[in-house]
Amino acid sequence: MAWFYLGLAAVFEVTFAMSMKYADGFTNVRATVVTVVAVIAGIGFLTLALRDLPVSVAYPIWTAVGTLGTVALGYAFLGEALTPLKVLSALAIVAGVAGLKISAG
Repeated sequence: MAWFYLGLAAVFEVTFAMSMKYADGFTNVRATVVTVVAVIAGIGFLTLALRDLPVSVAYPIWTAVGTLGTVALGYAFLGEALTPLKVLSALAIVAGVAGLKISAG
């Protein structure tokens, strides 16, 4: 269940980041509510995952999936640039998280 919780936490992490953009400085009430709920849910599910997973693995995975998802959705829905450097940097994040997972066993 820990990996399932971590997956849900990552989905809420991406939701939080994207809804924060639409909250427009907390002036859009609907997006602000989504942002607050997503933050609470993301941290809540991460906390549940941490009951069984090492923090040195779970937290970086959570943030990496959040980062990669936000980069992808920013490109797909917000028209943000997806430059070669941005892609290379995202791959470096994946490599770093994979290294942490391998080193944890």
